[in-house]
Amino acid sequence: MTDLFDSRKAEAAAWFRGLRDRIVVAFEALEDRHAKGTPGRFEVTPTQRADGGGGLMSVMRGGGVFEKVGVNWSEVHGTLGEKAQRAMAARGVPGMESDPRFWASGISLVAHMVNPHTPAVHMNTRMFWTPGAWWFGGGADLNPCIEYAEDTAHFHGQMQRACDAHAPDYYPRFKAWADEYFFVPHRGRARGVGGIFYDDLNTGDWEADFAFTRDVGSAFLPAFLPVTERRIATPWTEADREVQLVHRGLYAEYNLVYDRGTKFGLETGHDANAVLMSLPPVAKWP
Repeated sequence: MTDLFDSRKAEAAAWFRGLRDRIVVAFEALEDRHAKGTPGRFEVTPTQRADGGGGLMSVMRGGGVFEKVGVNWSEVHGTLGEKAQRAMAARGVPGMESDPRFWASGISLVAHMVNPHTPAVHMNTRMFWTPGAWWFGGGADLNPCIEYAEDTAHFHGQMQRACDAHAPDYYPRFKAWADEYFFVPHRGRARGVGGIFYDDLNTGDWEADFAFTRDVGSAFLPAFLPVTERRIATPWTEADREVQLVHRGLYAEYNLVYDRGTKFGLETGHDANAVLMSLPPVAKWP
């Protein structure tokens, strides 16, 4: 079984790396098509985790389309710290009380756009393994500061298509989970218009769960690029920019206070700049 999961880990890590590569190419092509000045390009920095593993932090700043976007890939392993180990045990991860070893790989993406009419977006997919369990998690959600109903419908439609190919209850379950998860309690509102979110996915069929996770990742570009292309040339005002910056403040609050991935990354010693790449370059608070 150990040899089997070693090969599955390698397969999953390679898939997430390949998805990262495809998205980086697509985003730079978007810059080539629409930037009025010099198109933005990703700066790629290898990252390392002291206890084992690392990844690639890919960040573009100051583009014509993307004010800041990060597309990070990681494959890390080692031993969970006491706090993270307790949290995993509390979630019911088998064997975590006595064996804190882990392995994880995934892709994490957050994009903050230049044009306030073009929505920010988040996507991640990942696989997690411990000696007693394995599971997949991830999802994607749209975060417009100025909402357009047709954009929301398109994004959700692509997420639903990915879900419906695997189980009829996946989309309603994972949409509801996203609505609950991406909620900012101290503001009493969602951080965006939702999408899907899932975690601890282990149906007992690794191949099926990995296939679903691949389809979620593959749905991202068809969900996001048409929305971006539709809004990219929309004229905007300083009032629109003010709305965008205040909404970014809400996004930053959520990621720093509630986001599980942010907490896990910092608690397990991953590169802090890679963990916090989700934060917007500029934000305001009312």
